[in-house]
Amino acid sequence: MSFLPPELFFPDLAERAVQYNARASVPDFDACVREYADLARAARERCAAVCDIQYGMGAAERLDLFLPAAAARPAPVFVFIHGGYWRSQTKEDAPVMAPVFNAAGVAVAPVEYTLLPEATLAEAVREVRSAVAWIYHHAAQYGLDRERIYVGGSSAGGHLAGMLAAQDWQDKYRLPADAIKGVLAMSGLFDLRPLCGINVNEWLRLHEEQAQRLSPLFLAPRPSLGMIVSVGGLETEGFKRQTAAYEAMCRAAGLAVRRVEAGHCNHFDLLCELAKADSALARATLEMIGGCGGPTRMSGRHCRLCPPNEG
Repeated sequence: MSFLPPELFFPDLAERAVQYNARASVPDFDACVREYADLARAARERCAAVCDIQYGMGAAERLDLFLPAAAARPAPVFVFIHGGYWRSQTKEDAPVMAPVFNAAGVAVAPVEYTLLPEATLAEAVREVRSAVAWIYHHAAQYGLDRERIYVGGSSAGGHLAGMLAAQDWQDKYRLPADAIKGVLAMSGLFDLRPLCGINVNEWLRLHEEQAQRLSPLFLAPRPSLGMIVSVGGLETEGFKRQTAAYEAMCRAAGLAVRRVEAGHCNHFDLLCELAKADSALARATLEMIGGCGGPTRMSGRHCRLCPPNEG
């Protein structure tokens, strides 16, 4: 199955490098990073959390659990994977959505993984899959509902979320095929082959065949998986086309994909939309999870974000 439009490669290597340079696409990268660093700090101060839980033997194989009030448990869980082109950032930068999601009765689990080039990309994929398996097998211990696990990620995290959406890996981790009920893929890199010829491959260290094996574009999810995709309107054409290609592949595989437009966002502040209770992206994600819009998925309780007459 191939859904690769040639435009993902662009006319030459120089143009391709520009199109996949997220940092250069914003006028003030440091200001963008400060914004979600401040939001993450506020989340850690406001929300109850169990931090640095080891889900594997590696030093980086850790996750945090931001938990809603005990009355909302067992809670669905939103597993979030940070970006940073697989070589930077940490889970501590990621829990910007925790206050909004916890208020809706949804637990948030930012995941850390070993960064490249210390690890290979295949190892990073294995680690985030292990994190989901750990959550599934230990859910009851932390008041989580293992039948309602959802995954999201931004940029490189969007790629890793796509690898979690793929089929045929779950049995190796003692998981049912539908362990993950839905995915939010934000500004992801879904076909890695165009990255092989540019500077990103200095830390990816992939040849084209390896890149294809690790590309969600060639790994169709099961048709029943919930799927939301979003990319900022101010992002480069390269990132926009990556999302469009993945959306097309998922639709062709039978998924009912929901695309959330974010015309005012760039590659970095798109993540901050999840920290806003009234944003289209936060609402869509909570609706997918069932933590918003009525009582049917929350044991008869209304989400605190919704008026009492909704649902």
